[in-house]
Amino acid sequence: MKKNLKQFIIVIAAGLFMSSCHKIEVTPNSLYTENVFPKTDAEFQSVMGTIYTNLRGHYSLGYWFAQELSSDESILPVYGGNWFDGQGYIQLHRHDWNKDHGWITTVWNDANTIAGLCNQTMYIFKSAPEGDSKNTAIAELKTLRAFAYWELLDMFGNVPLDTLYPSPGVQAKATRAQVFAFVESELKAALPYLKTATGSSTYGKVTKWMANALLAKLYLNAEVYAGSPKYNEAIAACDAIISSGNFAVEARGTYLNQFAPTNGPAFKEFVFAIPYDPATSNGYLFHGRYDLNRNLGIKYRYSGSTPGNYSFNQIILNQTSGNGLINAKPSGPRATLSSFYNSYFKADANDIRNNQWLVGNQFWSDGSPMMVSTTKKGYDQFYAGADGGTAITYQLYIDSIITARLAPASIDCGNDEIAWNMGIRNIKFLPDANSSSRNQSNDAPIFRYSDILLMKAEAILRGGTATSGHTALSLTNMVRSNRTTSAAWATVTLDDLYAERAREFTWECWRRNDMIRFGKYETAYGFKTNADTYRRIFPIPTAAMNTNPKLVQNPGY
Repeated sequence: MKKNLKQFIIVIAAGLFMSSCHKIEVTPNSLYTENVFPKTDAEFQSVMGTIYTNLRGHYSLGYWFAQELSSDESILPVYGGNWFDGQGYIQLHRHDWNKDHGWITTVWNDANTIAGLCNQTMYIFKSAPEGDSKNTAIAELKTLRAFAYWELLDMFGNVPLDTLYPSPGVQAKATRAQVFAFVESELKAALPYLKTATGSSTYGKVTKWMANALLAKLYLNAEVYAGSPKYNEAIAACDAIISSGNFAVEARGTYLNQFAPTNGPAFKEFVFAIPYDPATSNGYLFHGRYDLNRNLGIKYRYSGSTPGNYSFNQIILNQTSGNGLINAKPSGPRATLSSFYNSYFKADANDIRNNQWLVGNQFWSDGSPMMVSTTKKGYDQFYAGADGGTAITYQLYIDSIITARLAPASIDCGNDEIAWNMGIRNIKFLPDANSSSRNQSNDAPIFRYSDILLMKAEAILRGGTATSGHTALSLTNMVRSNRTTSAAWATVTLDDLYAERAREFTWECWRRNDMIRFGKYETAYGFKTNADTYRRIFPIPTAAMNTNPKLVQNPGY
């Protein structure tokens, strides 16, 4: 988003580790003393800024890896040892992670830190003057804490409910049903006090509509989380958002614009989004770095790359002199599986969502082929001819992952042009041409209006009572009519809806959640054959177990 994020007052020490293992006695580090407390809405928002900062730093890195790489949607292979990183990314794909996995530990710590910061900030607010601003701020904090506990509920199952500050000490794990009930009760208690305004004044902040969206997601997964379905409750939460009239499905022609660096509060489909800005040093959105093929930095102006003043048909990629290039290279390790792409995106050529993928021959904007300079050996490391050093050029072609070429134990594609061009790339979050760093301005939506419509459709299909004249079919077609020019569907099944969610929410951190709810998480895909059902939840990290003796490890780990 094109804006300078407000520099929030850092009221709580950033290094404080707030989780099930935090210190019993910690003195708040606050600009507000017992004699001076926040009074206005702006003052309350300033104090809460550090919580949003932590959410921003958490969502598009550790959380993204845990949610997406553990699904059939994304894979991050190894390239001649590059991106091996202790097999952390590959373990997520193969479902053979352990309790010492780095990214799993990161998301545990992040979510617990956000919950702990909410506890601490509510303690600071306790003595603030009574009034609407205070009530709204407390409701906002409860919702943010509920969001953190929803993440823990979704990813780790049974977790400690540490909701007091100062903490009485380390807590034992609550059951998943108890955590579900806590999140539900906190959201319902907060709803009457949350803001209802939309647009720039509340963009990126908790509102009544964000809380209802989280409630809908909670209820839709109730059978997974707590053992009993709550589909009518999910429908009611969706209806609260639908009946508000504040939101709309983005038109087909501008669907991808809502993920571009220029996105922001003008997009009526965003119910709740996290703002990102390259100028901030806390919280990174690195989709260009991870998703672009290494030879595509110039075309998409990655980190200041430029083709200079030359015609496109004069540019030979992988050269750094002689034609005016500034050839900054993205890392480009992240891709989708060809099975995912082929299953959901090839059948309907009229679907705008196909345009988020880079696959096949690549061209400049004027239609000129993108040519790459290398050597025969640089193109194919297995080339055995004596002329391996001979220079060649080839048209950039992004291929599916060639399984016959891989080192099976490490999923290592190799370290040549063929290897780095393997894997269909996603550019839904278009690289930010105005950023001089790897960081981007694209805001990351968590809840979109299309998700509200499809959640209601799914709840109806699963047995909930239809309301407001909607059917599962009409709701699904409300989304599809803004995505494709093909004919509306005549029928819809749960499998159809599962496929539609794959098309609609690619790269938005919902695939693992969907796969578990639809009973697809144990299926074999890519290089994953593990069908262990206990991996529907992650292990409690070793560090947390060592610090809190009351914790009990999740089954199977």
